[in-house]
Amino acid sequence: MSVTTAPASTAPTTHLPATLPARVLGWGMFVPERVVTNHDLEQTLDTSDEWIVERSGIRERHRVGPDDSTASMAIEAGRAALDKARVPASRVDLLVLATTTPDQVTPATAATVQHALGTRGAAFDLNAACSGFVHAFHVAAACLRTPGIDHVLVIGADRFACYADPAERTTAVLFGDGAGALLLGAGSDDPAGPGLIGVDLGGDGSAVSCLEVPPDQPYLVMDGREVFRRATRGIVESCTAALERAGATAADVDVFVPHQANLRIIEAAANRVGVPMDRVVVDIDRYGNTSSASIPIAISEAARDGRIKPGSIVLACGIGAGMSWASALFRWGA
Repeated sequence: MSVTTAPASTAPTTHLPATLPARVLGWGMFVPERVVTNHDLEQTLDTSDEWIVERSGIRERHRVGPDDSTASMAIEAGRAALDKARVPASRVDLLVLATTTPDQVTPATAATVQHALGTRGAAFDLNAACSGFVHAFHVAAACLRTPGIDHVLVIGADRFACYADPAERTTAVLFGDGAGALLLGAGSDDPAGPGLIGVDLGGDGSAVSCLEVPPDQPYLVMDGREVFRRATRGIVESCTAALERAGATAADVDVFVPHQANLRIIEAAANRVGVPMDRVVVDIDRYGNTSSASIPIAISEAARDGRIKPGSIVLACGIGAGMSWASALFRWGA
C-alpha cells in the first residue's frame, strides 16, 4: 500500500538548529522500464501474490534490462536532480555514489557517472549497503563546509536483484533495481535554515553472516528471521539516537523515510519510534527493496507529491548488510 503523510508545516522548527547547513536544491529518480509483478513470479516460484504481500508488502518491482547498469540508472537520476534544480553539471564540485553493485571492480562507477553528466571535482563510490545513501548524505553535508565545495550530487543506485537466487522464494521476491539522487548546495549559518540537525551512524561487523553475498557464492545468503529482528531494533535505536542528539522527539518529525526493506519492519519500527504511519513514506509495494536507492527514491516521490515541503523536518533511516545503519534528521529547504 502507499501511505500519504499528513501535511507538514512550512515554518522552520527553530528550536532544532541545523549543525551542518545544507540545502536540497533538486531531486530525481529512475527505475528501469521492466516491471516484475508478484503474478509474474508465481510462474517460476512456489509462491503467491498473497504470500508475498502478507510477508513483505511488495506487489511489484522494477528490474534492469540488457541496456541498464548501475551507472546508467545513476546518470538518469542525477540528471533529473540537476534539471529540477536548474543547476548545470559544471557547477557540481563533488559526486558521491552510494552503491552495493558497482559495474566493475575499478574504477569507481562514480567516475563513469561523472563523465556522462559532466560534473567536476571528485567522484567516488560509497558502499554501506542499504544504509549507504544516508552515509553519503552525511558525507556530502560535511564536505559542503569545505572551501571550494558549493554543490554536491548524492546518488543511490543499485541493481541488487541479480544477487537474489531466482529459485529461492524468500529472497527472489524482495529486490528491485533503481536509483535516486539529491543535489545539495551550501546552506547559510542561520541555525533555523535547512541542513542536518542530528545524525547517527554505526555498524556491527559481528552480524556480517546474517546478510551477505559470500566470496565463493553467486547469490545472497540471508537469515531472514535474524535480519528482521536486528533491522527493526536497529532502526528504532538509530532513529532514537539521532533524535536525542538533536534535542528532538518523534513529535517533531513531519516525514519519516525509512529504508524500504519490508513493510512489516517499517510498521513495527515507526510504531516503536513513535511516528504515526500517516507521516511515513511507503513505496515498497511498487519498487521492492532497491538497497541504496530506496531512500532517495522515496524522498524524491514525497518531494514531488508535496509531502515534503520547505521547512519540513525529515527523518531518514537505512539499515542493511554489515550490519550497517544510519539515521539523519534534517530540515528540508528547496
